[in-house]
Amino acid sequence: MRSYIAEFIGTALLLAIVAGSGIMGDTLGVGNAAVALLGNSIATGAGLYVLITLLGPISGAHFNPVVSLMFYKLGDLNLKQLVGYLICQFSGAITGILLTHVMFNLPLLQESTKVRTGLGIWVSEIVSTLVLLSVIRIGVKGAKDRVPMLVALTVTAGYWFTSSTFFSNPAVTVARSFTNTFVGIAPQDVLGFLLAELFATIMMVMVFCRQK
Repeated sequence: MRSYIAEFIGTALLLAIVAGSGIMGDTLGVGNAAVALLGNSIATGAGLYVLITLLGPISGAHFNPVVSLMFYKLGDLNLKQLVGYLICQFSGAITGILLTHVMFNLPLLQESTKVRTGLGIWVSEIVSTLVLLSVIRIGVKGAKDRVPMLVALTVTAGYWFTSSTFFSNPAVTVARSFTNTFVGIAPQDVLGFLLAELFATIMMVMVFCRQK
């Protein structure tokens, strides 16, 4: 139960960090997308480092369905645990978005109108997800104590070198469709992201992951 709670809280706080810093950056940058993205990426990386460091010993600090799927394939989670993690991640992500709306006095229920679609975006999500999973897999095997920093820096860099801004997380993708702010994604574009992330995950677990 402690691991499920950690996944729920960790994912909720991650989305609050992502959405909140996006709103703050966009507001203070007066619409300057570069300033907003800079603040968004730094805050997300810093928040991830803290969350993974503190909650990693409890749940593994996945906060991401594709990460949980990889560890299920590796034998670190059984099917019941996987389902529990997925439920906590998706519900936690949406909760984090709603919490952000409350903190910034925005309408609680929203639907994003931000278009994020096209071949380049989908390829970007495939690359993003493969990079993230590879960093975690290699890091756990060879530099376990440095995984929080490795993941945090990877995501921070990913905001800038990918056209999709490195979602690489189905729970994050779905939740961000519920906010019409800087970090939003239009509901009709969610499926393309999810398929790209799932495709990358299948590639990863089939080719690079073997059960212990």
